[in-house]
Amino acid sequence: MSTGDKGTMTEDGRYLVVNGRKWRATDPAIPEKLRQELVDELMAARRLVRTDPESARPRVQDAKVALGERGDPWWEPTPEGQRNRLASAMRALLRHRKPESTICPSDAARVAGGESWRDLMDTAREVAAGLARDGTITVRQKGVDVDVAATTGPVRLARGPQW
Repeated sequence: MSTGDKGTMTEDGRYLVVNGRKWRATDPAIPEKLRQELVDELMAARRLVRTDPESARPRVQDAKVALGERGDPWWEPTPEGQRNRLASAMRALLRHRKPESTICPSDAARVAGGESWRDLMDTAREVAAGLARDGTITVRQKGVDVDVAATTGPVRLARGPQW
């Protein structure tokens, strides 16, 4: 983006046009605090592209997908697209926070689901279970690692052994 053209939104709010080029806009339904956290992660990842492209590019991809700027359009979500967006949001939020920090699956659901985030909670737990099987994340309840598929009640997500 040039410093002279900050861009304009299309009438439908789906794209930002900068110097004649259309870019997909961030999903406006993402709560501001989570949106800012994802933008901060995206900027941190972009700063690493020149010095560590191997680790930076997946970080950029996850942040962009979580923000709705890549992957399925946020205004026409598909079940698979929502699963991908949930996984990207989980990874991006965990990357942005301190290594020992955790997130709630509802954080990812709020990113991917907007006002209907509660409808995504079962899917968010399924996605978390898949990431836990891969070792990417660990699912915890009251500080103890658990199998999210066999657990009821609130859980937290942390970086896993294969992080």
